[in-house]
Amino acid sequence: MEFEKIIEERRSIRRFDSSKKASREMIEEIIRAAVEAPSWKNQQTSRYYCILNEELKLKFRSECLPEFNARNSEGASALIVAAFVKNCVGFNANGEPVNEIGNGWGCYDLGLQNENMILKARELGMDTLIMGIRDANKIQCMMNIPESETVVAVIAVGYAFERLKKPERKTVEEIAKFFI
Repeated sequence: MEFEKIIEERRSIRRFDSSKKASREMIEEIIRAAVEAPSWKNQQTSRYYCILNEELKLKFRSECLPEFNARNSEGASALIVAAFVKNCVGFNANGEPVNEIGNGWGCYDLGLQNENMILKARELGMDTLIMGIRDANKIQCMMNIPESETVVAVIAVGYAFERLKKPERKTVEEIAKFFI
């Protein structure tokens, strides 16, 4: 699929087709795409916890997501917890932040990787929903995620029940200022 078409077709899906399932190999392929994104000093601190088991997905959705996100992710082939190792990216050798953003650089790197991942999913015919409203403490406990990592989002991956119309986007003029 052509890159421009992938960007234009990507949507946040809130209704997945449970009759179609992505394989573990497909999920691994989208994670490999994530790894190709740039990261601070190539530290690659992003981490992914992939839930493909139906019973665990159900338990996770009911215990770690609010009702609306549990409903929106129903039928997804996988739920992927996106996290990063904290206090590495954006910090010097003494463990001090190099600027006011601190661990924000870990979120930044994770966002770059997540974008690669969701675009790869679209290229493979799958769709995604990134959910930032979740219970990070419950997720950390349920998935046995170390305290040294920060849970950022849960990404539902699967096949859309229906293709959605492209929502209105802002123009370049609305979001960019050029100094010539």
